[in-house]
Amino acid sequence: MGLLSEVTRGLVRGTDRTAAWMSKRGPQSFYKSCGAHPLGYLTCSQKFKLVPEKVPCLVVPDLSGFKLRPYVSYRAPAGSEQPLTARALFQQMVASKIEKDVKACTLSLQQLEKYGFEPTQEGKLFQLFPKNFVH
Repeated sequence: MGLLSEVTRGLVRGTDRTAAWMSKRGPQSFYKSCGAHPLGYLTCSQKFKLVPEKVPCLVVPDLSGFKLRPYVSYRAPAGSEQPLTARALFQQMVASKIEKDVKACTLSLQQLEKYGFEPTQEGKLFQLFPKNFVH
């Protein structure tokens, strides 16, 4: 009786709704693949037409004589450099220029743009918070 009830149940319910989603179960335009896109299309006469723009072009540099390997072991020691802060960036990029201009007596508050100061924030993608911005 168990077999007959299972067959009847299958006929009433239809196909198994938990089965894997296959291209046979989807619409005619459904194309299941493993993440790769087709490099062309089928014509009306069922011939494959290759689209050259879809063909991947790998640009590999010449690594002959390159001593480093692509793998970094997890046992490698951590880096010794400290994380970059705003103060350290200022000291590296601008402080020496300002110090040189102070010693030469050529520091001018009207020419702060040469040190990277921007008087306005208009047109910037990321603007400084208004209370932190010097007017």
